[in-house]
Amino acid sequence: MASSEDSAHANNLEYTLKELRREIRDREQQLNILRASQEEADLAPIAQVQVITAALEQVTNAEPFVPIAGSILPSLIAMRKTHAVISESNALVTEQAKSQEAQNKQLEADRAALKDQNLIHEALTARIASLQEELSANTEVTHEDAVSEKRAELKRKAKDYNTRKRQLMIDLLGFMERELAPLLVAEEMGGPVVGDLMDVDPGDLAAGFTAQGKLRRTGKGDAGRDKGQRRIDEIWGNRREDGDARRRSGGDNQRRRPLNDVEAAAEEMRWLTEQLLNKMTEAAGNTEDAYVTIGRESAAVRFLIRSKVAQYHPRDISRIKLIDFGRELEE
Repeated sequence: MASSEDSAHANNLEYTLKELRREIRDREQQLNILRASQEEADLAPIAQVQVITAALEQVTNAEPFVPIAGSILPSLIAMRKTHAVISESNALVTEQAKSQEAQNKQLEADRAALKDQNLIHEALTARIASLQEELSANTEVTHEDAVSEKRAELKRKAKDYNTRKRQLMIDLLGFMERELAPLLVAEEMGGPVVGDLMDVDPGDLAAGFTAQGKLRRTGKGDAGRDKGQRRIDEIWGNRREDGDARRRSGGDNQRRRPLNDVEAAAEEMRWLTEQLLNKMTEAAGNTEDAYVTIGRESAAVRFLIRSKVAQYHPRDISRIKLIDFGRELEE
């Protein structure tokens, strides 16, 4: 069935081609006849117009070329036209898709801008209302009342700042005693630097550390503790005596006993912090007056330097000061 349809289609196509060739030959013969009958002399302009007019009327009145019945020429022409329309439609769809995508992006940008404008409008409206209320309230307040209210507000702020400062100092001292002091002792005894060892039991410090910086195993008795205690006495020296003196001067109700290693480390860090803060306050911007003289480079001093809390004097490493965070580090 399919082969018979293919044969019929091929025959129709061949017949259509023959018909078109015959039509072309007829047109060429007519053109040759017209060329042969054309006069050699040039026609006058009016004659040329008359010839063109006559030819146009003849072509207009002549019957158009119509394929014979069963010809596939109309189908071919319709197919070519359809294919052209489809190609143009696809190109138009692609172009419209790009245009729509750009319009969607622009729409999203406009929506975001509108949202921002609405937020700004709401904020400005609220601010204007607040200023109007403040203006109306100020018109009813005298100068003396305004001064008194401002003074009371400053007192409240100062009281709040003092309360927060005291709480911060309590938290800082508690951190020094509970968390930082054992780590400082471990570093002084040859253990890891503060930060490498995150937690250490103060009871394990008496055993000391190995040459590799690891904590020794406990269980060696009083000899290990005595050796560790002698090591601590050599490290802190007068600082412990100063701490004992400060404790003894605090009153009779305070326990009078020598500082142990952890308490000595906490006392040294507390003393350094107080001295640095006091010197910075008393210096009033004078850099040279802000330095504190240290007896030795202890673990507490190294910790403050590593933490970028304090810095050495450029020409004297026995003096340190708090870093002024409003300025760059000194070279």
